[in-house]
Amino acid sequence: MTRLHTPRHPRGRRIIGRTLLAAALLTAVAAVPAAAAAAPQGAPAAAPAHSRDDAGDQLVAHFYGSYLDAIAAEGGGKLATTLRSFYLTPALRAELKKWEAKNHADGVLRAQDVPAGFKVTPGDSGAGHTWSTVRLTWGTSAHRTYTYLTVRQDLGTGKISGIRG
Repeated sequence: MTRLHTPRHPRGRRIIGRTLLAAALLTAVAAVPAAAAAAPQGAPAAAPAHSRDDAGDQLVAHFYGSYLDAIAAEGGGKLATTLRSFYLTPALRAELKKWEAKNHADGVLRAQDVPAGFKVTPGDSGAGHTWSTVRLTWGTSAHRTYTYLTVRQDLGTGKISGIRG
């Protein structure tokens, strides 16, 4: 065992003690992110949408938040098309195009108007997919109404592959 040579004064021992404590804390802080990434995650408790760390629900929330902003700002212009290309599978985009031609409405929202807000709630996962429920909020604060969509995401591609209203 290596023996530290310290001055006989208590102040010198305190400095060495503080230095060792600081080194130990820095080592611990550096090790926490690596340990957190390697540790298996248990099932999180039910939580409100947007606060859950599930990547599928976050992807759906990011898509709907961005899409609603694009629709409100541009009325469905280039940004909305770009978002669809990035977040949705080609098969879903083709399906939405047919649905929109038949129903004369936005297939992502299943509506002609832009909702006032949305909320994403996690659902089940299985067979390479995960499902989320998207609640669209319509109307004013005095007269709220809601519609619900079931959104499917492919775990393999990370893209949204189904929207049902």
